[in-house]
Amino acid sequence: MFLHVIKAKHLHDYVVEVTFNNGRKGRADLSDALKGSVFEPLKDVNKFSRLRVDAELETITWENGADLAPEFIYFQAFKTESALEPQFRAWGYIA
Repeated sequence: MFLHVIKAKHLHDYVVEVTFNNGRKGRADLSDALKGSVFEPLKDVNKFSRLRVDAELETITWENGADLAPEFIYFQAFKTESALEPQFRAWGYIA
């Protein structure tokens, strides 16, 4: 099963409540993702808060064209769950 974001809502700062197509819902702090020229403008919380779920890409996007992989968002939302470590390791998010 491919992982997709089906719903996202800005909560505060760089924290997003996100729902995935596997039924899981969580909160992801995306502040660590705001590096590089495309993400730099999103350090402005006003701009960051205008996120949306792109129906074609099936992930979070912003009006400046920035987007994040659903797997990265999933990792940020559930990285403390030890049962998911094998999956996160397979995706390359942990060593």
